[in-house]
Amino acid sequence: MKQGLSLRVSQHLALTPQLQQSIRLLQLSTLELGQEIQQMLDDNPFLEVQLDEATEDFGNATAETRAASGETETYEPPVNVHDSSTASTSATASSESEGDGGDPAGVDASPSDWDGEGSTEMVADDGEWGGDAPAARRNTLGDDDEIDATDLARGLESLQSWLHRQALGLRLGEEDRVALRYLIESLNDDGYLEESLEAMAAGLAGDDVEQEEELLHRFRVALSLLQNLDPPGVGARSLAECLTLQLRSMQQDSPDNEICPIAIKVCKQPIDLLAKRDIKRLAHLCGDTELRVRSAISLITRLEPKPGRRFIDTERNIIVPDVLVTQVGRGTRVNFRVQLNPDVMPRLRVHDIYAGALKAHRGEGHQALQQRLQEARWFIKNIQQRFDTILRVSTAIVERQRNFFSHGELAMRPLVLREIADELGLHESTISRVTTAKYMSTPFGTFELKYFFGSALGTETGGNASSTAVRALIKQFVAAENARKPLSDSQISEMLKEQGIECARRTVAKYREALRIASANLRKEL
Repeated sequence: MKQGLSLRVSQHLALTPQLQQSIRLLQLSTLELGQEIQQMLDDNPFLEVQLDEATEDFGNATAETRAASGETETYEPPVNVHDSSTASTSATASSESEGDGGDPAGVDASPSDWDGEGSTEMVADDGEWGGDAPAARRNTLGDDDEIDATDLARGLESLQSWLHRQALGLRLGEEDRVALRYLIESLNDDGYLEESLEAMAAGLAGDDVEQEEELLHRFRVALSLLQNLDPPGVGARSLAECLTLQLRSMQQDSPDNEICPIAIKVCKQPIDLLAKRDIKRLAHLCGDTELRVRSAISLITRLEPKPGRRFIDTERNIIVPDVLVTQVGRGTRVNFRVQLNPDVMPRLRVHDIYAGALKAHRGEGHQALQQRLQEARWFIKNIQQRFDTILRVSTAIVERQRNFFSHGELAMRPLVLREIADELGLHESTISRVTTAKYMSTPFGTFELKYFFGSALGTETGGNASSTAVRALIKQFVAAENARKPLSDSQISEMLKEQGIECARRTVAKYREALRIASANLRKEL
């Protein structure tokens, strides 16, 4: 076998570290991005937070004003204003590229090209880029009375703290007090005790049988004490036990209530009978009349299945929108202003002193420090590109779903990711990353960007109706139905056909379950 050398020319795609970082930042949520920025600030000495308060209102100026005045030191998020009659866009002139150009994720591989003349409205300087301040609290109150949803959420007392304070009023021995505290800390957010007492005792005692029996006895005593604390039903191990505890509490407060004992008997029966409201079988098992069982079920439906609901930390459920859409103008000429939320914009820049010292002195380790400086610049540019891509996608969504912003979800039109991708010259996967865990504040509430996308359902006229609009229509039908004779899925399907929308019964059932609407027999009022 003869050996030899040969030369071959080939092309292949490669994801550079900078491009990988850009793709990863694009799919992060606002909370995850904040954590990523904090991690980078801790690791990279050349990156710092812009603390100049003079840039707090940087989001009020448009890109055109900044370009005319020559201010390029601080990045200002562009604001797009859309006229519903002309469908004009003011900031979509900037584009990342003419097409994907071989980038599988649809993100430009060369930010140097992205800083060219065609994107002057969205260019950020290497030394500084706008907004990593905490959410500004804006209201009509004075400075001393300022408050926001986050402060209100932080002011709520947790379930565990509320129970611990009640336990302080009980005269308990040291062992019982510790056992009660252990059970309180073992409760989940709903106020339920998920782990059995036997499992907890076995886990603490190990192989010591006598200690396990002692712990089990202490836990049983502590559980009886816990289940007598407020709120009623706390410490339950099942839904039936939770409802029973609340009914016993009501019975103690109102001994003359004749329905409570029947309701307690109903809760002792299989819970699926209660869910199906099988009146006849429950009446037979409880040995009472159907009328009294109906009254008992009506009482049970007014109970709280999750005792810890009002103590849940609502701060975790607060959604900070990435994009703000406001209506400007009235009548036939309605405009929609699309802008990035200044409260989520990070204010980052390269540390000028460290960068200048590195440039002036070339000594040992200069190459490694130069690499860290380049990483800081890439990080700032990738974050800028992330927000600019979010703005471009949001602008295109507002333009396509203009009727929604004027009339609500019933006016939503069908829209798929490919339509936005083709319009902006991006890859479909990029649009998917942008619309995941990103939120838009609209005149009708705050929605995830994916909410504005929906499949199409055929109509009698040959057109298409959005699945989102159909779900809204189903919700409207159910809200207006007779509670004693709720609409079945087949009836809703027929009502949609009367509206000119072809929707099968199984499709109606799927949409109803997605809306968390119970079936007709469970919605029926007793």
